[in-house]
Amino acid sequence: MSSSAAALLLFLGGAAVAQQIGTAVPEVHPKLPTQFCTTAGGCKTMQTSLVTDALSRALHAVGQPSVACDVANKTQCPDATTCSKNCALEGYDYAAHGVSTTGNAMTLRLFNGSGTSVQTLSPRVYLLAEDDKNYQLLKLANQEFTYDVDMSKVGCGVNGALYLSEMDASGGRSAANQAGAQYGTGYCDAQCFNTTFINGLANFNNSGACCNEMDIWEANNAATAMTPHTCSDAGLFQCTGDACGRGAAAVCDKNGCGINPYRAGAKNFYAPGGSVDTSKPFTVVTQFLTSDNATTGSLAQIRRLYIQNGKMVSSATKSSNGSTTSLSSLATGFGTITEDFCTQNGATDFVRLGGLQGMGKSLARGMVLIFSIWDAAGDFMTWLDSGEAGPCSATQGDPKIIAMNNSDAAVTFSNIRWGDIGSTIKMSPNGSIVAATDLALSKQTSGGAPLLSMSLSTTILGGLAMGFGYLLM
Repeated sequence: MSSSAAALLLFLGGAAVAQQIGTAVPEVHPKLPTQFCTTAGGCKTMQTSLVTDALSRALHAVGQPSVACDVANKTQCPDATTCSKNCALEGYDYAAHGVSTTGNAMTLRLFNGSGTSVQTLSPRVYLLAEDDKNYQLLKLANQEFTYDVDMSKVGCGVNGALYLSEMDASGGRSAANQAGAQYGTGYCDAQCFNTTFINGLANFNNSGACCNEMDIWEANNAATAMTPHTCSDAGLFQCTGDACGRGAAAVCDKNGCGINPYRAGAKNFYAPGGSVDTSKPFTVVTQFLTSDNATTGSLAQIRRLYIQNGKMVSSATKSSNGSTTSLSSLATGFGTITEDFCTQNGATDFVRLGGLQGMGKSLARGMVLIFSIWDAAGDFMTWLDSGEAGPCSATQGDPKIIAMNNSDAAVTFSNIRWGDIGSTIKMSPNGSIVAATDLALSKQTSGGAPLLSMSLSTTILGGLAMGFGYLLM
């Protein structure tokens, strides 16, 4: 997420500082089934669910729902440990705060109401594992991550995001932080913003909460960005002073090394009515390819593919015998991030702090999946969709304008799955793409012929072989 996101979350940080479990409002996690796929066994459904961020929750003194809890109150919070023990997080009304699920689809709404009565919601939720207690860790080294998305209601200045952070699976659960992941604690990202609690203890030192971050999807219907951000250490760690900022002293890469089709000159590739028609749903595939095609290997490429209306947006190049052309010569094609690309585009902090190898190690250790929708009063989201980044004007991202013109802003993510390269989608003999939805898919047939697993790691995507990269500032 950008520095604007950090500013937004700092604002939200004052709204929730509790780490114990309240009893006034039941916590019922919305169900969102996801799938884990293998080339050998197909896709198996997991009964995962969602939990909202602790910063969004009501807080109070333990056993006293009417008494607000405040880290500035020296009676409640004389020290970090006592503060954590004295403050309780409450349950959450997900529907009232813009989060809804139906089957394997989740919708996040930016607002409640319309016109002059708009209430900004900006929900942020994490994926919980089947135990409904810990975050689901995604280990994506030499794996791919796929989902369907509807961006039709996400206009200029709004960011419907899906990303990964190297948070602790338990949310920092401890004696002082009994709430843990099941109440959305333990957030961190590469922006190292100042939170009221870090890993369950009150933050009296103005420290930043840092960790590796992989922005798979930051987008609206006008522009999109994919950006990895590296940090100097593994997992969640703290920073102070200049280490939390930018430049040589920084412990995390805030700018990132990203790609955006519009910035690269492909202004009609991703747009309403474009090659990827953002007025309609489409499928996004992100592959994390290692140098030796093993989950223990060094990350060599991060590649982006799009599918819409059952077809790859730019069809695979086929020979006369129907076989696909090798991708071996395509090192930095469309939607592909490599170490050389980052070096050539001036992503110095990204490279200094580990580059793709560092990002790959984080992906191998496991990261938490995060969904959000938000706007930005500080910079109007111009870094994402204005000027060289997109077609939006410099003022369209003003939250006041968004509330008036796009009060129905909402993003829907669905059919979320991940696993072996080529396992999350299938291609029939006629070239159409079929989403892998269950274990039986690998045994289905189309016109009497078996469905073929599409080896996207070795398939050239024709017109997609274009260098649409940029450095996210």
